[in-house]
Amino acid sequence: MKTINLDYLSANPLLPEVQEAMIKAIRTNYGNPSSPHQLGDQAHEALEQARESVARLIHCPKPQEIVFTSGGTEAINTAIKGVALAQAKKGRHIVTSNIEHNAVLRSLRRLRMMDFQVTSVGVDEYGRVDPEEVARAIREDTILVTVMHSNNEIGTLQPIEEIARITREKKIPFHCDAVTSVGVIPVDVQKLGVDLLSFSANQFYGPSGVGGLYIRSGTVLWPLLDGGVQENNKRAGTENLIGIIGMGAAAEAAVRDMEDRIRHCRRLKERLIRGLKENIEDIFINGHPELSLPNLVSVSIRYIEGEGIVLMLDEENILVSTRSACAAGALQASHVLLAIGRDFADAQGTLVITFGRETSEADIDRFLEVLKKVVRTLRDMSPLYNKKK
Repeated sequence: MKTINLDYLSANPLLPEVQEAMIKAIRTNYGNPSSPHQLGDQAHEALEQARESVARLIHCPKPQEIVFTSGGTEAINTAIKGVALAQAKKGRHIVTSNIEHNAVLRSLRRLRMMDFQVTSVGVDEYGRVDPEEVARAIREDTILVTVMHSNNEIGTLQPIEEIARITREKKIPFHCDAVTSVGVIPVDVQKLGVDLLSFSANQFYGPSGVGGLYIRSGTVLWPLLDGGVQENNKRAGTENLIGIIGMGAAAEAAVRDMEDRIRHCRRLKERLIRGLKENIEDIFINGHPELSLPNLVSVSIRYIEGEGIVLMLDEENILVSTRSACAAGALQASHVLLAIGRDFADAQGTLVITFGRETSEADIDRFLEVLKKVVRTLRDMSPLYNKKK
């Protein structure tokens, strides 16, 4: 039986051209980009070509503003902690939102242990931040604002341009976690007006373990890693050249194919949401109905637990998630769903369904068919559902 992957958020399959680029690099490009000889020169050239490809993906006019990292988490940590440590003499206050990724939340938790203060603004029922709330949260000692571009659990897009206008006026650095956006939908750092933007290759059919951080020229940041002067002295350590070459190839494909990918995913999303509403009663579709990612659907199914649904679907070779892979194993309800007004029980019955270029309409139909049976089986065993009846 065919395995149907509806958990693209956890990891995307590598594109064939990405695999080929990486295999070729493994065979021929074993030099160190910092070495002052011909092997080093060859490696350096490949590194910079990939940097240019990634810069084009986010419309960054200066490739040197791209710093390669080990993934989205390192990029986020570098941005938040790096700016905080560099600006600590000016102030120790940071503004964020209630629905950020754990990489942001835990970076801020670490900074709180170092006597930084954090104000977290709420969201509406769709998970949207009000820019005016961000403006009201800013104080004289605010040194950083960090708000994500799109939410990794419900897909809602944030008003980044409006927030950036506020931070620019007040001359406060603005970091944007765009891990689930870059390579999926158009992202233009010039248009957005952000100072720092984090992203990861594995969200757009590149390899895991490599990501990037856009740092606008003039933004002051302390590197987290001490060592050499790699990455314009922003990230010490020999670069993951093979992974970066793969990321560059994936970025080129994303630039080329993005419009087709978006059309395909929107068609699947509409089919999926329509099928959910027609086949299963007592559900909530989470996130903004229009301002959201094209490749993600979050649905809360009342009276049953998401973990049980995931396990039963897995037995049918259908792969979905209950939340971000980074939060897998957490027993508490999703902070994102609680922030948009879902109660604890409904939050526990949530599935995050993500798809991509290989997903077909037949895959969506098969998922809906099996899900309907799984929900019926679990609800028959649910005391909450039986009480409701």
